[in-house]
Amino acid sequence: MSDLKNRVGGVVKFVRLADSELWYVCEDGFEFAIPLEDTKGATFKAEDKGMFFMRWIRKHMAMLETAKAEGITFHTTLS
Repeated sequence: MSDLKNRVGGVVKFVRLADSELWYVCEDGFEFAIPLEDTKGATFKAEDKGMFFMRWIRKHMAMLETAKAEGITFHTTLS
């Protein structure tokens, strides 16, 4: 829970739009996705308070934990 608390306590920055998802990064480098279907009627800034993004940060953290428990690993290629 402390990771979530730290992540929503800071600022998030927009990184990219890929595969119908907005990708943001927290101050600690944690990246999370927001499906475009969740954005209807909302405004998403290039930089904003992490607290506004708690829903998606929590979802992404849970998805990664589930994947880890199932032995699934993710590899990121920085370009």
